[in-house]
Amino acid sequence: MGKITGFMEIARKDRGYEPVAERIKVYKEFVRPLPDAEMSQQGARCMDCGIPFCQTGCPVNNVIPDWNDLVYRGNWKSALDVLHSTNNFPEFTGRVCPAPCEAACTLNINDDAVAIKSIEQAIVDKGWAEGWIVPEQAPHRTGRKVAVVGSGPAGLACAQQLARAGHDVTLFEKSDRVGGLLRYGIPDFKMEKHHIDRRMAQMKAEGVTFRTGVNVGVDLKADKLLADFDAVVLSGGSEKPRDLPVPGRELAGIHFAMDFLPLQNKVVAGDKVPGQVVATGRHVVVIGGGDTGSDCIGTSIRQGAKSVVNFELLAKPPEQEDKPLTWPYWPLKLRTSTSHDEGAQRDFAVATKRFEGKDGKVTSLIACRVEWVKDEKGAMAMKEVPGSEFTLPADLVLLAMGYVHPVHEGLVAGLGVEKDARGNVKATTDGQGCYATSVPKVFAAGDMRRGQSLVVWAIREGRQCAREVDTFLMGMSDLPR
Repeated sequence: MGKITGFMEIARKDRGYEPVAERIKVYKEFVRPLPDAEMSQQGARCMDCGIPFCQTGCPVNNVIPDWNDLVYRGNWKSALDVLHSTNNFPEFTGRVCPAPCEAACTLNINDDAVAIKSIEQAIVDKGWAEGWIVPEQAPHRTGRKVAVVGSGPAGLACAQQLARAGHDVTLFEKSDRVGGLLRYGIPDFKMEKHHIDRRMAQMKAEGVTFRTGVNVGVDLKADKLLADFDAVVLSGGSEKPRDLPVPGRELAGIHFAMDFLPLQNKVVAGDKVPGQVVATGRHVVVIGGGDTGSDCIGTSIRQGAKSVVNFELLAKPPEQEDKPLTWPYWPLKLRTSTSHDEGAQRDFAVATKRFEGKDGKVTSLIACRVEWVKDEKGAMAMKEVPGSEFTLPADLVLLAMGYVHPVHEGLVAGLGVEKDARGNVKATTDGQGCYATSVPKVFAAGDMRRGQSLVVWAIREGRQCAREVDTFLMGMSDLPR
């Protein structure tokens, strides 16, 4: 695929960024795309490796070598068709996916991987610019009604596939706008929201009905939902945050990340948000070293924080992965996001012991250093380093330590669906009845079923669930998996 000797002749070149001093003034995307000619050159690096591990590294199994070759040859429209054959929303994944496909690239064994993620985004952005992306309306209607609850990437993908199969799809969202964490969670500087809006317009033309501001299970009871629809898909995400039960947790100024990030999304959208939690002029401590923590950092810096410190409980990963050991799997290594580069102080192997405050408001955080050692059973256990306790000023503490399971109150409890050991909605992906829950005609997909994960995994599960729902309703399905 690509140019036969391209990987030997052409070095990897990826998109650049606007300077830090400029980009932190605004909440807009700051990636500088490469010209088409240079992107085609990057497509030429895709080697004829025989077994494209990139496809299995990608959760939606993108046919990556094919669209790399088409971009190299300048056939962008065909590349878009191949890309859309496995991924409903490549403009989302091209911006926020961590690109496990690149970790699995054969060239990555002893060289720099093909710039797959950048090529993917270039293809779909060109498709929108050229007007190639249009509604794909079903040739006939089935008359079957499907409710999809939750409008994140899993719900969006599932709804779009079912509409294209001819079903009458209603997509419910408890927030005032569609998109789930894509809309209220991921900052605009990582993904501007017009990308969601134009997909909504496409889906409306394809027959999807959007109902926002409806908390299903509360505003619309579970029994009513079951009575009104032939099938129901639960795609509400994993929204129960992991808490930090230490002394002083009750002090004002300590918030979950999702009590902070969505408010700025709303402000960028033009809403007035009384009582918005802001980092302006405050010493901010972000606890949690993942993507959500990174988003809190970038947002805090743009709001004008006095300082930003980021703690991670685990030890600092190695700068470079051991490729012979990890390839083609996702490696453990130090990952520095663009937000980290904007001025945050990062620290690893740190545990929070307590918070202290004045007049009911947090003013400082007391932490200690930890080391990870094997216990008597051989498992890794955390141990405090003696004499390592230290204090940091903290006017605003943001807890970004992940999510434990979906919210059970409301819909999950109302339906009475069985849950797995981790508290997720139980639904298998093997054998017959994939994605089906313990309640007849109710299915589950995305983070609500698998636990917190990536946008690309949500899209995969939404697509696969749509096929299972279509089969349940019609006895067979032509939808791709």
